[in-house]
Amino acid sequence: MPPCPRLAFSATRWTHFARPSQAPVQDAHAEMHLQVYPSPRLVRSDQPEGRVRPCFDPSAPQAIPVVCVRGAVIPVQGPALQAVPVAPCLYESYGGSPCSHERAGRQAQPWLCSVPSDQRSHLPGNFRGRPITMYMPRDLVDTYCLEAKADLPPKKLKLDWVYGYRGRDCRSNLYLLPTGETVYFIASVVVLYNVDEQLQRHYTGHTDDIKCLTVHPDKITIATGQVAGTSSDGKQLAPHVRVWDSVSLNTLHILGTGFFDRALVCLSFSKSNGGSWLCVVDDSNDHILSVWDWQREERLAEVKCSNESVFAADFHPTDANIIVTCGKSHLYFWSLEKGSLVKKQGLFEKQEKPKFVLCVTFSENGDAITGDSSGNILVWGKGSNRISLAIQGAHEASVFALCMLRNGTLVSGGKDRKLISWDENYQKIQAVEVPELYGPIRTVAEGRGETVLIGTTKNYVLQGSLDGEFIPITQGHTDELWGLTVHPLKHQFLTCGHDKHVCLWDSASHRPIWTKTLEDAAQSAGFHPSGATVAIGTQTGRWLVLDTESKDLVTVHTDGNEQLSVMRFSPDGNFLAIGSHDNYIYIYAVAENGKKYSRVGKCSGHSSFITHLDWSVDSQYLVSNSGDYEILYWIPSVCKQVVSVETTRDIEWATFTCILGFHIFGLWPDGSDGTDINAVCSSNAKKLLITGDDFGKVHLFSFPCSQSRAPCHIYGGHSSHVTNVNFLNDDSQLISTGGKDMSVMQWRVV
Repeated sequence: MPPCPRLAFSATRWTHFARPSQAPVQDAHAEMHLQVYPSPRLVRSDQPEGRVRPCFDPSAPQAIPVVCVRGAVIPVQGPALQAVPVAPCLYESYGGSPCSHERAGRQAQPWLCSVPSDQRSHLPGNFRGRPITMYMPRDLVDTYCLEAKADLPPKKLKLDWVYGYRGRDCRSNLYLLPTGETVYFIASVVVLYNVDEQLQRHYTGHTDDIKCLTVHPDKITIATGQVAGTSSDGKQLAPHVRVWDSVSLNTLHILGTGFFDRALVCLSFSKSNGGSWLCVVDDSNDHILSVWDWQREERLAEVKCSNESVFAADFHPTDANIIVTCGKSHLYFWSLEKGSLVKKQGLFEKQEKPKFVLCVTFSENGDAITGDSSGNILVWGKGSNRISLAIQGAHEASVFALCMLRNGTLVSGGKDRKLISWDENYQKIQAVEVPELYGPIRTVAEGRGETVLIGTTKNYVLQGSLDGEFIPITQGHTDELWGLTVHPLKHQFLTCGHDKHVCLWDSASHRPIWTKTLEDAAQSAGFHPSGATVAIGTQTGRWLVLDTESKDLVTVHTDGNEQLSVMRFSPDGNFLAIGSHDNYIYIYAVAENGKKYSRVGKCSGHSSFITHLDWSVDSQYLVSNSGDYEILYWIPSVCKQVVSVETTRDIEWATFTCILGFHIFGLWPDGSDGTDINAVCSSNAKKLLITGDDFGKVHLFSFPCSQSRAPCHIYGGHSSHVTNVNFLNDDSQLISTGGKDMSVMQWRVV
């Protein structure tokens, strides 16, 4: 038999060519442009015209006409293809290296399959030229069909809860609605949270990061603005404003698609003309200020606002033709006159001009009130661009927020973490300091009765009174989020991130059970099967074990000096495998219910960093994926690699979190380069498969997912790469984490 030609594939196209006198067998799936000829010669059809890349020499005399579908050598007998004994791999993509059984220097045991001509391609597996070999379990050999159509999963997902709040870099994004719901945003979701009833609703119309929010005077209509983005198919998503109904959650209008640049930074409804107008500032170099008749979706006026950052824009409460904007080195009073916006600059005169004017609100008599980076609160007379009153040193640092309450009390919040109330004559009534844990005050909103809502730069939403204690109603991470693990016995999960915070959550009450601050940025986590302890991997090579009940430190170890991407206990709890960016897998023996650790050794063999690990059900084997798309198998108790296909192909795996493997390859969409999917997890019942990708999407597949281009349900909400996904212990819900959007989302399986 001649050398084995390999039918390779990836985002590129591959075609079999032969002598002109020979008629091709045209594949039914035209998008891959696969043609099979007798005595084929394999070339890349994406190469420039005239250039070919042969995979084998078909010129040998008496050559048997064959093709090779992912390692299966198949002779051509008319239009149908019948199989012959070959190496036991499902497929191998071509990367310029020999077949796996040739590399191993041995002939593997043969197996038989029948692959008709219409069932033979479109399998993902060549990522950036890297050959990936995946082996089919023996019990599927006789029945497996490459092109059988997979079914959609029988279940769907419903967004149940969103953890976190975006206060770190956004302002004026916290309001109380008449329904009793607190409205705010994180990632691309607007959260409407009824604290009393412990219920959340979600507006999910946006496709990327939301940066600003405002509520109409009717207290029902809401406008939100988002950044520009990129869809999974590479299309640009334009920044725009969405106006929507907070009762029905229906989108009413979409404004500015194709007009705004980069992002929307602030927006506000007019107050005095029934809220008919909406002013918006985008994040272009000139920070364009525009005024819209939002119900007609018409732009009434536009003007270059400032070359510097703009932090707030608001209509005057009694004159819809006046807008005030503030930002870096400026305070402008705009008048809308005959379709044009005319600017008057705020005059600081004897008052030292602050570097930043950070916030603006209005008194009952129409005076404008500003807070600045010098800690001052300045009052500007109605209709004037001059200061009528200055409260010097109102705060010890920047004044981030101002809120005028219904009773005429002014409330200010600052970088000094103080919340100060002022009477109608701007005399201080009292001051409350927010604990350092919560961070500086970013925004202030009036709550029910005497309550006040506070959003902080550490992404807390606090509720309390001006003379009492504030309690958090929402909290989240403050830096990139990667670590996620679920409790094996309870409805609990743990998250950890680059903010050095570890948090154990109760998925039923949606509240944190405890939080702990580490010395290093955290990257990964894994529960011991008993649930008694949890291991945390950091970015520095240090890892630690915490007691789940008390959060006390059990032990600390260091392996290498690079980030630890995976912490995975064996199902029997006797081993811990740690995947590192130094290309090693460190193995520890575990005793005393996860409280005693002794190093066994390290598994060496990967040529790139470790990305994912899974244990076998019997805890005897380990499978690993790496950054260059290798799949390797190990006996962890002796830290030895397993190269025998016969040993590994029928292993029963306890979990499926590796992104490469026979049981899950159908999750890869066309055009993937291997970096699109960050996390995978099968349900505990092995019926569903969940993935998180680089485009903020969560995908739900049926499991096993071993048919090419398997169908799935797709869910948005995250605005950054989805870094981790995991089912809760009873498969009733699942958790997803967003990387740079710092959000945690809880989905109900329905």
